[in-house]
Amino acid sequence: MAHSTSLIFMGLSFGPLPKTKVSVSGRLVSRSSAGLRIRAVQENGGPRRLVDIIRLVPEFSRNYFRSPSRRALFGGISLLGGFYVAQTISLSFGALGVNDVIAAVLCVLLTEYVTKFYYSRPKVTFPVALLNNFKMGFTYGLFIDAFKLAS
Repeated sequence: MAHSTSLIFMGLSFGPLPKTKVSVSGRLVSRSSAGLRIRAVQENGGPRRLVDIIRLVPEFSRNYFRSPSRRALFGGISLLGGFYVAQTISLSFGALGVNDVIAAVLCVLLTEYVTKFYYSRPKVTFPVALLNNFKMGFTYGLFIDAFKLAS
């Protein structure tokens, strides 16, 4: 039994984590106490290729975002991310006083393009909704900065 020092965020345990090699129907599987499985070979016996793993990512992300709480969490993160980007752009170009008109034009074009993209879709998917949340946070951040400048 080999020991390794690692940090597990799920269980919040610190210290050595025992790893064992388990044979499941002729395949070697590395299993840790956190319940993660890493398969070294495919079911047909061939090595797992990188393109096979990349093809599985959309399915894993769909399953991950099925939970309404995760969707709300990432929607809020997207909204606050847009707010942060708007504040950063406004601060950077406003403080320098150089190319602020061009930055304003690009901000308006970005919001208009995202609005057109969002409302032209027959069905709104989760990534498109995240993009719209980012746009709303971005617009809100620019409005707040405009109110700060007017006072």
